[in-house]
Amino acid sequence: MPPEEKAPIDLLDLKLLPAWVKETPDAKAYEHYQGETEERGRDQRDRNRRPPSTDRRPPRPEGRDRGPRRPQDRHRRPSGPDKDRQRPREDRPRAPEKPPLDIPIRFVPQTNAFENVAAQIKGDMLAYSLFSLARLFLQKAERYDVHLAAKPETPLYQLGEKGAISADKQFLENNAFRFAEKDFYKIDISQSDPIKGNFTAVARERVTGTILGPTNYHDYQRKLRGLFEQRFSRRMNFQEFQRQIEIVNDAELVEKWKQDAQTVTTFTTLREETPQSFTSATEAEKHFRQNYLPNVVRTIEETMIDGVTSRNLPDRALRSAIENAWTAQTRSPSQMMAELSNRLREAGLHIFRHRKGMLFVSPVRVRPFAHEEAGVSAQVRAIVETIAANPRTNRKDFAEKVLVDLSGEELEARKLSLASDLKWLISEGYVIEFNDGSLDLPRAKKQAPAPIEAGVSPAENAATPQSETPAADTAAATEEPAATTEDSEPAEIGGS
Repeated sequence: MPPEEKAPIDLLDLKLLPAWVKETPDAKAYEHYQGETEERGRDQRDRNRRPPSTDRRPPRPEGRDRGPRRPQDRHRRPSGPDKDRQRPREDRPRAPEKPPLDIPIRFVPQTNAFENVAAQIKGDMLAYSLFSLARLFLQKAERYDVHLAAKPETPLYQLGEKGAISADKQFLENNAFRFAEKDFYKIDISQSDPIKGNFTAVARERVTGTILGPTNYHDYQRKLRGLFEQRFSRRMNFQEFQRQIEIVNDAELVEKWKQDAQTVTTFTTLREETPQSFTSATEAEKHFRQNYLPNVVRTIEETMIDGVTSRNLPDRALRSAIENAWTAQTRSPSQMMAELSNRLREAGLHIFRHRKGMLFVSPVRVRPFAHEEAGVSAQVRAIVETIAANPRTNRKDFAEKVLVDLSGEELEARKLSLASDLKWLISEGYVIEFNDGSLDLPRAKKQAPAPIEAGVSPAENAATPQSETPAADTAAATEEPAATTEDSEPAEIGGS
């Protein structure tokens, strides 16, 4: 099913806070808690210090005549078939819980949402955290699709080509008519003449609340049988079902039954040369099971559904498995990050590592600045050196450190020149501007340890410089998960 058209994703939210710390605030479960009052706390402490009571009643002598039981006591200890019905809920035997479904579930960015995000990233020269982008897609169901794959021990079934999906074939067959009735029948609803007669009570099924009408109405038996065949025949026999019927003396329910009884629903076949019509859902479902059901349920190897549909699947076990997978991905969206990484590269964007090995995406390929390059102005060198000495600084603080002891026209001219040089450095990848407005330098390429030369002392070998990593990024480099990764080369998700 194609997802409904929704508002496109706006990356403005990621620009308000640092992407690597932006989290969805948790609900404050105790925000209204005022604490324990002093008086209440004192009473509780006194109660805890009170010695245990020694006033105990003596045991009842054996064989003592307790006297005749009161009439109402006869209903307190039921026996026989009704014993379990009267047993407290916590003492009743519980049905064994089914293990969760074990099927591969993969979340992928929704195509329209991804194209919108890629276009926004290409529209400026900012770097975005891949972790935050993955969570942004998982935040709303309209932004992702869900890929399901079957396993030999956990097959998947579907009604037709685009119908309901389930891991339980029996469940799908039992509810096939309800899920696919509009695909096989034309449903017409009309109003008949008002119900005549004086009725004071109606029969109602307790579990579903279905009103069947007065027991002396001519259509009562047909509706009773129809409800049993449609909802309960696979779980119990007809005698057990009849015990669930109650008689209710309620004028409002009688009036509601009269209004519902005036509504006539007609089911007309859509896939037969000579259309057939049925005046009840029971007759239409019987026709459906005889003619369509054997060929409508099919086994599938894999399928892709949109996020909104995944949250409304009729199969509770499959829906719960998707929900659990989504919760795990929200905590650690490594799988969604891998999907985004591949698609962003295909869209012409660059993935790189920075800040303790975290992954970022940018339209610019970052690379270390070579100070020895000829033709580099003193102001460009000053920009790079200032950012190296003050990593993660913003534009305002950066300008205050560079533009000192200037005023008037000279200050305005230097501002324009500084902005032009900084833009050039960012566009060339020598300086990274992140989505929160901070500036930083790419980490330098790390070199492999040099081989120990023969005849040279270990102290001299240890004194030989082995890395070109700037001092400002040394702490981050030591905590990087993949120490051999180059920031100027595409980074892989597996190391994060």
